[in-house]
Amino acid sequence: MSKILHSSKLIVVLLCAALVCLFGSCTKKQAMNPMAAMMMEAAPVRTATAISTDVPLTVSAVGNVEAISSVDVKSRVAGQILHVDFQEGQNVEKGQLLFEIDPEPLQRQIAELQADIGKDEALEQQAHANVAKDQAMLNQTQSAARRGLELESQGIFSKEQTEQLVATNGSAEASLKADQAAVESAIASLKADHARLAQTQLQLEYTKITAPISGRAGAIAVRAGNLVKDNDATLVTILQISPIDVSFGIPQQLLPDVQKYNRERPLLVEAGAPGENPETGRLKFIDNNVDTTTGTVKLKGEFANTSHSLWPGQFVNVSAQMDVQHGRIVVPSSTVENGPQGKYVWVVNPSTNTVSMRPVDVARTYKPARAAEAAVIASGLQAGDVVVTQGQMRLFPGGKVRILKPDTQMTDSQSATPAGAS
Repeated sequence: MSKILHSSKLIVVLLCAALVCLFGSCTKKQAMNPMAAMMMEAAPVRTATAISTDVPLTVSAVGNVEAISSVDVKSRVAGQILHVDFQEGQNVEKGQLLFEIDPEPLQRQIAELQADIGKDEALEQQAHANVAKDQAMLNQTQSAARRGLELESQGIFSKEQTEQLVATNGSAEASLKADQAAVESAIASLKADHARLAQTQLQLEYTKITAPISGRAGAIAVRAGNLVKDNDATLVTILQISPIDVSFGIPQQLLPDVQKYNRERPLLVEAGAPGENPETGRLKFIDNNVDTTTGTVKLKGEFANTSHSLWPGQFVNVSAQMDVQHGRIVVPSSTVENGPQGKYVWVVNPSTNTVSMRPVDVARTYKPARAAEAAVIASGLQAGDVVVTQGQMRLFPGGKVRILKPDTQMTDSQSATPAGAS
């Protein structure tokens, strides 16, 4: 009897243990069901289609905007500023009046010089009259001296009389030469006064300071009433901003390509601040040496800049288009990921809505105008292939996917981190 009871208790214990194991097994299965269900569920993704298109071959860099011309305006005469005839930051045209300096001191000098010229002209006329008088006297003394010599040879005049006539003639010649010298002196003095007058009149013109170039005026350093010296402090600086230059550097390895395409035609260059429509210009300068500290070559592009969107000193994004490559396969850069074996993309099979990993060779990336960065695929994809742009984190080879519409927002539980641009 006791053996039967002992056997019954053992059976009960075994049954309980079996029930515990069964319950635990069921609990584990229930715990694994959400994960298994998530693995079996189609992953939400966004996709794009690989296209064949023409792709510009460009060189990108950060450039610096430089004014083609910069002029420091200075006064060429000393004096007091009477008027400032423009505003700071104003666009000025070549020849436009900027400053006026008090002209009165120079006007007085001009009046004095004009008076001196009048006096010199009178002296010159007097000297000419003296020369004429001396010339007549000389002619008379020369005739008397000749007659005296003839009469002396005939014994009519004495030697003393003849010598007196000859001496008078010599005195007349000396007087004529002196008056001729006086004429030349008067002429020289008159020329000097005319030269001083012209110089002073030129200085009078300098009292009106005009813009030497067209451009943008900077800060004004002096105001009306200030005294200025000739060729001293800068009154204002004018920068030419239309057209304007943008300088930028390219790696020395790209120099042969730039030279090659630039020989065929001037390269187009685009420059602009981030988020703004770029200006288009032409490459005009390639430096004759490589910067040994950076390994780059300096280039310059010239831009019309009629909208004045480029400003001297500004840093801008620059791209120089060297060529256009035709029929290249292009996908968004967000589709390309890095793996242990290199770059790859997830390709969707539209018939089964499953994905597979596809190794790709990325030739380069480029940034189309007003669009996201794109990757140019050298090999691995064909036009028409559907690739995943978002949601790659939940993908595995052969996994199911659910393609979201462009206007569909992923929920927090479905969101995936996009791949970075290559």
